[in-house]
Amino acid sequence: MAFSFSLPAFVHPQLQHVVAKMSVFDRIVFYVVHLVDRFDLWHRLPVLLGLAYLGLRRHLHQRYNLLHVGKVNGKKYDTEEFTYRTADGTCNHPVDHLVGSQGTFFGRNMPPSTSSYGLLEPHPVTVATKLFERRKYTDCGCQFNMIACAWVQFMIHDWNDHMEDTKQVELRAPQDVATGCPLKSFKFLKTKKLPTGSPDLKFGHLNSRTPWWDGSVIYGNNEEGMVRVRTFKDGKLSVSGDGLLEHDDKGIPIAGDVRNHWAGYSLLQALFVKEHNAICAMLKEQYPEFDDEKLYRHARLITSAVIAKIHTIDFSIEIVKTDTVKAGTRVNWYGFLGKKIKDKLGPKFGPILSGLVGLKRPRDHGTPYSLTEEFVSVYRIHSLLPETNVLRDLKSTISEEKSLPIQEEIPMRQMIGKEGEKNLSKISMEQMLVSMGHQSSGAATLWNYPSWMRNLVPHDIDGDDRPDLVDMAALDIYRDRERGIPRYNEFRRNLLMVPISKWEDLTDDEEIIDALQEVYGDDTEKLDLQVGLHAEKKIKGFAISETAFNIFLLIASRRLEADRFFTTDFNSRTYTEKGFEWVNKTETLKDVIDRHFPEMTAKYMRCTSAFSLWSSDPDPKHYLPLYLRPAT
Repeated sequence: MAFSFSLPAFVHPQLQHVVAKMSVFDRIVFYVVHLVDRFDLWHRLPVLLGLAYLGLRRHLHQRYNLLHVGKVNGKKYDTEEFTYRTADGTCNHPVDHLVGSQGTFFGRNMPPSTSSYGLLEPHPVTVATKLFERRKYTDCGCQFNMIACAWVQFMIHDWNDHMEDTKQVELRAPQDVATGCPLKSFKFLKTKKLPTGSPDLKFGHLNSRTPWWDGSVIYGNNEEGMVRVRTFKDGKLSVSGDGLLEHDDKGIPIAGDVRNHWAGYSLLQALFVKEHNAICAMLKEQYPEFDDEKLYRHARLITSAVIAKIHTIDFSIEIVKTDTVKAGTRVNWYGFLGKKIKDKLGPKFGPILSGLVGLKRPRDHGTPYSLTEEFVSVYRIHSLLPETNVLRDLKSTISEEKSLPIQEEIPMRQMIGKEGEKNLSKISMEQMLVSMGHQSSGAATLWNYPSWMRNLVPHDIDGDDRPDLVDMAALDIYRDRERGIPRYNEFRRNLLMVPISKWEDLTDDEEIIDALQEVYGDDTEKLDLQVGLHAEKKIKGFAISETAFNIFLLIASRRLEADRFFTTDFNSRTYTEKGFEWVNKTETLKDVIDRHFPEMTAKYMRCTSAFSLWSSDPDPKHYLPLYLRPAT
């Protein structure tokens, strides 16, 4: 017997064709999610109801926003022979050794753009000049500091980078904006586009990094990169006497990933090299029979898990600071039953009660693991970068509005590349870390793109300067279009979100509305994704847009649940008993800092998270359990 369903009146007309193709169960889930969306309610709900909404929305994304690109060409292998993370990301997926390895295709969260607009419509330099160019630096207050800003790059360089073509493209600034542009024209390499061998998505792009959460930002993405950073003694990585990274003869840091490096990014690499080496020392003491290779492999597993855990339950709750999201991140790692029960009884009760970490087997929801084109796009938040690095005076005893006095302001241009490495060595690891903690990052808004990045010396994959300067603000727009990223409205429809029909749906800022009108006219379909993400009205506590957050909601879970070393092999047998204990006892970045600089946070940090402004007040105490709290 056939059943037919009429769609409720509240379903947005532009989403009806998608809903009509859903199963009955998914359609019911969509109705609940969409009804909440229509009234902009989920973040106003009590924590438990908000969590239920996020769970339902994530289910829809897992069903309709995971698209595999390319063929599955790997082979089966014995997982017992590979109880460690390989140099190039192979042998993680339990039945296909190539899934998630270096040089595989980026996946997609939605079909490529169906827009008829051209690559230069409107011109990327026009968009950059009229909507991105920093007029006056806007920071994000106490929510996010420069450690958090550097952490974004630290993670991106662990996960993804597009392989480039050998053909160059040149962008010339249109006459009406050329006068105000730092570069009248600039050249860059195209993204390498390859046939996938698949009838659905015929072309794709290759990831030159390993998309697993495997610490490749410090270990490298292949055998050559791994050999470069290892000492081959006691499992340890190379580090200089002052605790910072060592450098080669060209002055380029010796690290897993050195492309487009700057002092803050190198600092985090050095901090986690110290973490790796400290783990090696612990393992050698506890397991004296371990040779160099065993020490290295176990220390890499442990360090990668520490990084993933910090990002999941520390960083993530600062970038979207609400009780509901905090509860969601903790459910991902520990489950509803919480840390104490999971530590005592283990992950016995499934993904909801015991979390995604420690599942009996990886879950990919029918789509082999990769990171996606859209994930790369929503992580373009260069506006977090300031114009200067504010160096604090650690020798002073004078408090200036709960913060340390300013010793010097160093232009960011002097903190990037080889010059940045030289300056960092003069500053010291401790002073740089404290100074970054005491400096707010920029806000993810329009007219806040770093001016120095519009006239930037980019690096190649080896960390060498390229000969052609680039306007990164214009390049960000071009890259999205070149890679087939849908524009803002189509992107939202693909995520089953309500599209905008007029600029006032996006923002109530009259100045922004006028600027959008000037660049895009009345055509909301033409709006570039990057512009929409930065113009979008933000939920209270969110440093990013809700549109970007919905991609994070999907991918943050997927990075954990699809990885064998966070599921089947997340145990004391694989990590060692003491290594597993190390991961379980580390909860935050502050724990890592305290391990290597025992007096630093007690002396210089007042806030709760090392990702917040260190001079700000700690989070208020709550007397209600997290899951029973009302909306933040």
